[in-house]
Amino acid sequence: MNSTEILMIKWGIIGCGRIAHRFMQGFAVVDGVELAASYSRRPETVDAFVAQYGGIACRSIDELLASDIDAVYIATLPDSHAAYSIAALKAGKHVLCEKPVTVNLAELDNVLAVAKHTGLLFMEGMKPPFYPLYSKLKEYIADDPIGPVGYIRAGSAVADCPPDHPNYNLELVGGSLMGIAIYEAFLALDWLGPMQDIQTMGRFGETGIDMFAIFQTLHQNGYAQLYCGFDMHGKGDALIVGTLGHITIHKNWWNPAKATISYLDGRTIELDEPFAGGGLNYEIIHFCELIKQGKTESLVLPHDLSRQMIAMIDQAREQIGLKYPVEK
Repeated sequence: MNSTEILMIKWGIIGCGRIAHRFMQGFAVVDGVELAASYSRRPETVDAFVAQYGGIACRSIDELLASDIDAVYIATLPDSHAAYSIAALKAGKHVLCEKPVTVNLAELDNVLAVAKHTGLLFMEGMKPPFYPLYSKLKEYIADDPIGPVGYIRAGSAVADCPPDHPNYNLELVGGSLMGIAIYEAFLALDWLGPMQDIQTMGRFGETGIDMFAIFQTLHQNGYAQLYCGFDMHGKGDALIVGTLGHITIHKNWWNPAKATISYLDGRTIELDEPFAGGGLNYEIIHFCELIKQGKTESLVLPHDLSRQMIAMIDQAREQIGLKYPVEK
């Protein structure tokens, strides 16, 4: 199937909470897409969502999956990602699923088996690699390298989440490792290759989720030191260190807009690439191009990278003793 055969990609959204609204902010600036249907477990939520963005409000997941859509974006909380992904794939829909893509690696492998069987596109919604700054940074250092990268330091702790935020809910698979560290897992794996070892420490809050965690990892090509949390306010930048220089992706690094490259020879390069539409538009554009090309997997965010990311979080959780009710 070539790109001229599909003029409009019709989307359905599962879950109409905070991240779905951010998705629609990006969706609004993407050409060739239409929101056709939405579903939420709460009728009042989906009704308000459809009143704002258009399409039809579905009263069940079956109604949404039977509607005239080509792809779904799963914007629910992680506890339901696997079930909705499998249902959508079996209904013949391409799936873009918000990060973390599942609760654990076993769930993801179940999803990927269905995706392979159906021959449909499945991708995790991990936004950083699709931002213009991240792409420009990779292109720049390909021509003016900082040498082999051997060390990553990154993290973020945000102390201003509202008390009712699902990040604090153990039943809904909250916690800082799942909510924040999944980004850091991406960064470490993207620059350093497969993980070989991990050491994790963490502390728990009143609701049973990890309020702060710090972990260091050994990879094929070097080391990473990473942190995440909800009870302190920490700088969200990233440091990428090579033999000939280092890169600082300035906060918030997971919504990258500015980077500084400092070379051993004294040169300093500043990259400034503002993003539009809230940022999720770039992954939407990529996903739509994959659909048009008949692809079942992204080369930017392949299935194996998603497997490695959630496997890293699995091991970090195991080391601090964090297990979710849905896993028992």
